[in-house]
Parts: sequence; C-alpha cells; structure tokens
Amino acid sequence: MNVGGTARYVGELIEKIPENRLATGHVQASEIEDPCVQKLNVMRIPHMGRKISPLNDFLAWIELRKIIKEVKPAIVHTHTFKAGLIGRLIGGKHKRVHTFHGHLFDDHSFSPVDRFLIRVAEEFLANRTDLLISIGSRVGIELRLAGIGTDKQWISIAPGVNKLPFVEKRQARRALGLKEEGLLFGWMARMAEVKNPHLLLKIATQMPEVSFVMAGGGNLLDQIKIQAPKNVVVLGWSDAALFWSAVDCAISTSDNEGMPISLIEAQLAGIPVIATDVGSTSEVIKDGTTGILTKSNELELIQAVNRFVMDNAMMEKIGIASKKYASKEFSVEKMIESHKKAYLQLL
Repeated sequence: MNVGGTARYVGELIEKIPENRLATGHVQASEIEDPCVQKLNVMRIPHMGRKISPLNDFLAWIELRKIIKEVKPAIVHTHTFKAGLIGRLIGGKHKRVHTFHGHLFDDHSFSPVDRFLIRVAEEFLANRTDLLISIGSRVGIELRLAGIGTDKQWISIAPGVNKLPFVEKRQARRALGLKEEGLLFGWMARMAEVKNPHLLLKIATQMPEVSFVMAGGGNLLDQIKIQAPKNVVVLGWSDAALFWSAVDCAISTSDNEGMPISLIEAQLAGIPVIATDVGSTSEVIKDGTTGILTKSNELELIQAVNRFVMDNAMMEKIGIASKKYASKEFSVEKMIESHKKAYLQLL
C-alpha cells in the first residue's frame, strides 16, 4: 500500500499526484496526470490534506487505520511529511517504509520552530520505520547527519521519469505566448522561497539581452510577476511538455532540492541544465557533461548562462549528452526493480 503526495506504485506506476492528496485518498481523475491510476483500486481518505489541521489530521488517521485493518497490507509505504506522520503512527504487523523526496530543513517558508518540530518528529518516526528511502544519495546523507535513522535503515532509489511528448519548438512557443525566435532559458518550479525565484530575477536584470521564461504556481507567483524585468516572461502554471519543448536551456536557482524531477524531464527532452549545486542535484546533472553546476550566487549563474549564450555548439553537445544520461539513469523500469528488491528483502 502506497500512501503519500508523490507516491509511486510499484507494478503500475502513478507518477504525479498533487501533494495535498494521498495515493489511497480522495483523488479526482482530472487531478492525476498518469492515466494508469484509473485502472487501480484507489481508496479514499477524505480528510487528508497538506495543511496542518489537528481535527482533519486525526480524522485522516482514523480513516487510514480503518483501511489498513481491512486491507491487511504487508507493507505500508508513505511519502511526504504529513502522510509519513499519519501512516507511521498506525500500529500493526505490516512493515513501514517511508520515502523522502527531499527535506524541509532549509525551506524558509517554514518558521525555525516549525523546522525544529519537523526534525524532532522525523527522528521519532524513524524509530517506527523498517526502511527509509531517499530519492537521492545526498538527501539521505543530509538526513542521517540530522540524526534521522541509522545507516542500516537507509537506501537510495532514483526516481523513474517518463519522457514527455515532444512539441515542435515554434508551435510550443506560440501555445505559451512566447516569441518564436531567439535563445530562451527556462525556469520551472514551485514559486516558493526554497526555490529562490528572486535569484533568477536578479540574473535577468543583469542580463537584459538574454530572454528568460518562468513557470510554476506558488505563494510567490504574484510577487514575481510584479517584479519581473522586461526580459522575463512569467507564465504561472504551465504544461511541462510544452514548456521544455519551447526552451533551449533549463535553469534552476533552488536553495534546496531533493532530486528535481523537472530537471530530469528537461534532460530527457535533450535540454542542457544550469543549476545550483544543492541537495541531490549533482546526481541529476553531471557538471560539464550534462549541464553546469554552480554555487547559489548570482555571479556564477550569470557566468554559466554566458557560456551557453556564447557557445551554442557546446550547448547542443551537452543537450545530447543529457538526454542519453537521463534515459539510462532515470528509467521507470530501473526504479520499479529497485523497489521490488527492497520490498522482498523486508518480507
């Protein structure tokens, strides 16, 4: 049984479920990007949500406990902090597995007190968990250094990502309302403090001759729209297939990452990536081969953008290498086999 925001079923894969839903929860078909979920017997947890709500969270715990008693799963696999908290507080003979898609310890959209409480909760929950999985090796190392779990509890499994449909570049740009000609750098992420969209605006301000486009929803979206210079188009939410078909290079300015799926999608589309070297980004981007990794500062990112602006041949070569690398390392088949092996070792 998989429970959680970005839960991935082994066997038939569910790739993207909104974070405020459970794989075993109330999910509308229109909210799920992978159509295979329509073939699965999805059970619902009406009171599960992303926001902390003592009453709703307690009711969600009761609902999930009832499902576990009825189904009697051998393994309950949780994803995201909220699902991991509720799911691992339920007793039973089943094995408990939890996947970290990153961590919140550097996310300044949470207060210092919130981050401290999350850390304490994760330390406690690790003692009730049979297997801890990180989607990137560095994320697992950072969590162990924070006192969460023991070395024996941890493994790392890279995500499996399907290649997005390709759309001809001019057609994709027209669909997004972008200029059809010229080099275009694309930023796609949640518009939140931890993704540091303001750093992209600083870069763009210093490079008025370079065109940028930003996509993603979040609490900072309206602010970014107001502050964006003329060479930055802010789209808000955008279809990933259209977006990566429209841009020439991906750029990420995050202060913290798990293993960024959007950058894997970009590489599968044959797009080189410039990214800050945080979390497990270095496991997605091979510096100098499939992209350029930088420190989280304006100057290094500007230098990286300039390298691609001045050398289109290098950018094209790196794009070819990125597609080859991502296709090999982040296949769905590889991820499924890794989960199967981990599950069998628990039983």
